[in-house]
Amino acid sequence: MSDQRSSDDPRRAVPRTDALLAEPAVHAAEQRLGRDLVKAAVQRVQGRIRSGELAAPDAVAAVLDALPPTAGSLRPVLNATGVLVHTNLGRAPLSPAAVEAIAAAAGTTDVELDLRTGRRGPRGEAALDALLEAVPAAEAALVVNNCAAALALVATALGQGRELVIARGELVEIGDGFRIPDLLESTGARLREVGTTNRVTVEDYRAALTPETGAVLKVHPSNFVVRGFTRSAGIGELAAALAGTGVPLVADVGSGLLRAHPLLPDEPDLQSTLAAGADLVLASGDKLLGGPQAGLVLGRADLVQRLRRHPLYRALRVDKTTLAALEATLRGPQPPVQQLLAADLAGLRARAATIAGRLTGAGVDARVVDAPGRVGGGGAPEHPLTGVAVSLPAAFAEPLRLGARPVVGYVEDGRTLLNLRSLLTDDDAALADAVLEVAEKWT
Repeated sequence: MSDQRSSDDPRRAVPRTDALLAEPAVHAAEQRLGRDLVKAAVQRVQGRIRSGELAAPDAVAAVLDALPPTAGSLRPVLNATGVLVHTNLGRAPLSPAAVEAIAAAAGTTDVELDLRTGRRGPRGEAALDALLEAVPAAEAALVVNNCAAALALVATALGQGRELVIARGELVEIGDGFRIPDLLESTGARLREVGTTNRVTVEDYRAALTPETGAVLKVHPSNFVVRGFTRSAGIGELAAALAGTGVPLVADVGSGLLRAHPLLPDEPDLQSTLAAGADLVLASGDKLLGGPQAGLVLGRADLVQRLRRHPLYRALRVDKTTLAALEATLRGPQPPVQQLLAADLAGLRARAATIAGRLTGAGVDARVVDAPGRVGGGGAPEHPLTGVAVSLPAAFAEPLRLGARPVVGYVEDGRTLLNLRSLLTDDDAALADAVLEVAEKWT
């Protein structure tokens, strides 16, 4: 009797670790993902066999199923939130051209080598040239790792031990608890606040100027909006007021819009801001520009050079893959964010109808509804975008997030909405597949 129990014991059938690792498919996965990650998956499968949950002959297939697609933990997600630049989802999706450029730059490159002379060359020159071609009002440019870093570099180089003049209504929080005044003061600059929360005039700025003034700052208030009895000073007004004072005017426009866009009439852009008289303009590369995370600084050549020569710049500069992605975004085909921004309502409705038709044909309660989209990332908070969503029962939301290809939508009025405004046409089939996979598990 005891011999029978021993032969039925699933622990006796557990394959050895070295035997599983030697299986050709598992060994190939180890070469791609690394031994530690694959060995951990093997041990989890052995545990399932030991507990009787899994049969030993299925071990290899179970190991392969348990492995992630890459050695990293980040997973591709379908953004069905309707928010084009979603901070929690990595902001701007890169264009295929930018992805290819990153792959080309990932190995040994000529990032700081002049191949013609064999000597050290200027870092990121091609990406900077592409920026200057896109924003001809700028004399020079540099790139750091994000827009907050650009602002910190400016505040340090121009305002350390001096005063930075800024309107009270622009001392905003920029996300995750970080606040503009804290960031600026951490550089050793002193803030000279002018105006009130809702109103500031050119005279307020002019009265604040002293020999201690390092710069005047204009900061995009992001999602903070004041309505009603308000007033602000424009770039052109401030530039005229500062003429001849030697005090630089620095504008943080935030979203990275290169030029004025008809759908976003109130959103500041780099070209117009410089043309209006700003000496330096700062922006993000991973928002409406549609590129990698980066902080862009464009403007007067002497000021840009002053920033470039500051010791802090060395700590903030970007790597070769960011430079490659930025250049490809600027020179290559239209990046996804700009395609999404240009989507038309009729096209969105046609796409939604096709997806809903496929789902209803499989017995899913799917409907087409109008649902506004948003730029996101603090851009154009007052200008919702027309959009269309596929509406499903509310219970779909969580399993869609946890699926093999996660889909992030949102629940509104008791329904899960999958907003197509933030999805490219090429994503439609994958979206429908993900919904059908969830529906099949329920039925």
